[in-house]
Amino acid sequence: MVTLRVNGQDYTYDGDPSVPLLWVLRDELGLTGTKFGCGIGLCGACTVHLDGAALRSCLLEVGQVGGKEVVTIEGLSPDGNHPVQVAWRETSAPQCGYCHAGQIMQASALLASTPKPTQEQILAAMDGNICRCGCYQRINEAINLASAGV
Repeated sequence: MVTLRVNGQDYTYDGDPSVPLLWVLRDELGLTGTKFGCGIGLCGACTVHLDGAALRSCLLEVGQVGGKEVVTIEGLSPDGNHPVQVAWRETSAPQCGYCHAGQIMQASALLASTPKPTQEQILAAMDGNICRCGCYQRINEAINLASAGV
């Protein structure tokens, strides 16, 4: 049995502790903002915060996260007004939108640790997040806009 703290609430999971956190979030807790992309940690669609660090939930076994704080896109801001989310809307960053929860979680972790990142830091932090629509310029613009307001 694993006690999970997700978005400020405690949950008990009584299943296989080797199941990826992604599936517990989506299937057990109904937090479907965290997306399945590749299943091998390469695309970033499943990015969540674990104790503030942006990590791929498809690679984290649920048994590894007991006692740690997990934040999903649903918990980033209850009203959807985190500075990164606001910047995303203002720049019309998403096209299809599938990858953007992971993109936002990656960007918000970057800005939490480095409020005024350089262009090189932004590119390095976002390098592992794939956008199939190629919205990288708008994503970059949104991160720069959010860093101006953080």
